[in-house]
Amino acid sequence: MTWNRSKERIEKVEARNKSVEADKAWETSWTRSGLIALFTYLIVGIFLTIIHVANPWIGAFVPVIGFTLSTVTLPFFKKIWVEKYRRSTHEETTSV
Repeated sequence: MTWNRSKERIEKVEARNKSVEADKAWETSWTRSGLIALFTYLIVGIFLTIIHVANPWIGAFVPVIGFTLSTVTLPFFKKIWVEKYRRSTHEETTSV
């Protein structure tokens, strides 16, 4: 393999890594979570208005609160799960 070809491959990998990092940053950003919460509130509020529920805009907060709580607490539970998973896979590899 020539130096130029190796350099091109490295540049492609680095470009892909930057793209993956940007995607991960978006997935974990407060901007994304806030937009999902806003769109959820608007869609549920409109739906509850259409079906004539009393106080639809107050009721629309329920799914938004659920979503917000899940985005705040899931990283905590993910950390616990990952630690448990690593311990269990470590035990399997050391006992074989």
